Amino acid sequence: MGFSGTLAPIVLFCYNRPAHLRQTVESLRLNTLAPESELFVYSDGPKNEDDRQKVREVRNYLSTVTGFRAIHITEAEKNKGLAASVIEGVSFVLSKYPNVIVLEDDMLSATDFLSFMNQALDVYAERTDIFSVTGYTPPVTFPENYPHDLYLVPRASSWGWGTWAHKWAKADWQVKGFSTLKNDADHREAFNKGGDDLWPMLVKQQKGVIDSWAIRWTYSQFQNNAYGLYPVHSKIKNIGTDGSGTNFTFKSGEYGHEMTEGGVQMPAGLMPDEKMIRAFGEYYRLPFLLKIKNRVKYGI
Repeated sequence: MGFSGTLAPIVLFCYNRPAHLRQTVESLRLNTLAPESELFVYSDGPKNEDDRQKVREVRNYLSTVTGFRAIHITEAEKNKGLAASVIEGVSFVLSKYPNVIVLEDDMLSATDFLSFMNQALDVYAERTDIFSVTGYTPPVTFPENYPHDLYLVPRASSWGWGTWAHKWAKADWQVKGFSTLKNDADHREAFNKGGDDLWPMLVKQQKGVIDSWAIRWTYSQFQNNAYGLYPVHSKIKNIGTDGSGTNFTFKSGEYGHEMTEGGVQMPAGLMPDEKMIRAFGEYYRLPFLLKIKNRVKYGI
């Protein structure tokens, strides 16, 4: 699968995992479009003295990276955290380019990941009901005889994703409609069609328990009646859920183990499939005991 248009820049966020970062970059370098793609890297600063050496290792490695059309490295003096880094970094790049592809430092990619993402960003640029695209798909149980290579769901992915400047500009990072959502059970139920973990995550973000840009991006898509576009077969594998990351406190192996190469049919008129949305939501269904815990602890 090739792509002959103007290529989206790649934005890569990293912190204190040099080994994961090296795998991510080496995998990305193997993409057929890497030599023609511009790479922007945001290296977050250390939280404390313990992090300083790892951050130094990350930056020493970044100074050796080649294989892209151009490489721009931004090194933060102090720790911003992932949410602020992503919002600031993506916003800056999208102030100069019409679209963007975003990765964190724990993503392996298929060699046609960039081709897939650029094609999707081109085909669906004018669809007002599609706010983001991703190369990752969770291991959902697909409806029998699902006919497409892609699907639409009311949830954004933070793993190997992309968007457009005119859609990112509509994001509500302050979640100004939170109180309305909190007081409207039907509205909350609609928000949770992408997984009943979404509302609890948004509550925790608003209470300052978690620092997530992704739940606010999903909320923004919901407010704009928009979807995330996913492939049936992943072009991305997450290698960071081994307890090494700042946003995971559990070890759960590798995600995206079914990562595949190969062309994908992208019908411009692709529509949401209710059976597919239900199957996707089922994957993110919270266990009953966790729901009770959330209700007691956070009033959710």
